[in-house]
Amino acid sequence: MTGSRVASVIAVAAAVTGALVLTAPQIRESGPPLVTVDPPATQPAEIPLVLTSEEVEARVIPAIVTLVADSGLIETAGTGIVLTPDGIVLTNHHVIDGALDITAVSLGNGARYVVDVLGYDSSRDIAVLQLQGARGLVPVTLAEDSTARIGDPVTAVGNAEGDGLPVTARGVVTDIEQAITTRSSTDGSLNRLDGMIEVDVPVRPGHSGGPLVDAAATVIGVNTAGNADSDPSEPAPSQPRSYAVPIVTAMTIVDQIRAGKTSATVHIGDTPLLGISVRDQDRGAEVLWVSLDTPADDVGIEIGDVITDFAGIPVRSSADLDELMIARHPGDTVEVRWFDEGGQQHTTMITLEESPPR
Repeated sequence: MTGSRVASVIAVAAAVTGALVLTAPQIRESGPPLVTVDPPATQPAEIPLVLTSEEVEARVIPAIVTLVADSGLIETAGTGIVLTPDGIVLTNHHVIDGALDITAVSLGNGARYVVDVLGYDSSRDIAVLQLQGARGLVPVTLAEDSTARIGDPVTAVGNAEGDGLPVTARGVVTDIEQAITTRSSTDGSLNRLDGMIEVDVPVRPGHSGGPLVDAAATVIGVNTAGNADSDPSEPAPSQPRSYAVPIVTAMTIVDQIRAGKTSATVHIGDTPLLGISVRDQDRGAEVLWVSLDTPADDVGIEIGDVITDFAGIPVRSSADLDELMIARHPGDTVEVRWFDEGGQQHTTMITLEESPPR
């Protein structure tokens, strides 16, 4: 089924097996004639592994990290999923959005790590991190395909409420392939996400970026959004509804980032800063705001100016400029062309600086 939902983003600031057909050997017994014993045409199906709640927690909790992202104004708490023993971690982009400093604590060994951002795709709300100096971490077990089915029992695990402690929440898959619009609890920004797994699990702020696992403790999704409220004074929703990015989707992005392949939505490495916010305008991207002491400010770009070319490529909308910036890095020098409010054209070279992940 498909559908559309509006949900709040969870953040403190959210095999086919083949049977072998065997020919039985001939056997002779005294008296009866020679006979051939035929085996079953197919072997019995393998019984799925079903763990108790305690066994699920014992397998999953050591393979996650708690995250705290400091933007200088607020701290955002979330969760990360350990993918490799040397500290490659998967989480939501909104957990680390705007962070000047990110720290992680492993729930496997208790160690604290400084975090580097390897890359992200904000349009899919996925980020990939590297824990500095990590060794011997316990990685999760990932589903190899889209295994979520309606009615399957699932468990969400994460740093709920940002307390640094693992909290589990249980439920079932209620729908798949859902399209939702998420709203950030930090800045109110909206993001459209497709192909999501819907569950009736009451995930809470801080669960973001954590694993959604099946009854065998296999990760099937990344907890991303939900309608659970972090304010205990507010009434709980009559029907918890939460959403996770399927792990197959997330790992496609992870593999692209680890391969260093930039795309229209995937950024690799440190984030570049131009220093403006823009909106669509007939001729290009109109400047709505210029931050002080940024590259744009230094060359005289002002509010009301319209960016028409960036690095020799025409800019026809704000989305065009965003996409061109995704492919850039701090220290890159690009030619920018714009018109001021009086219609005067300006062209100059601008060296991009470093920005927090955006």
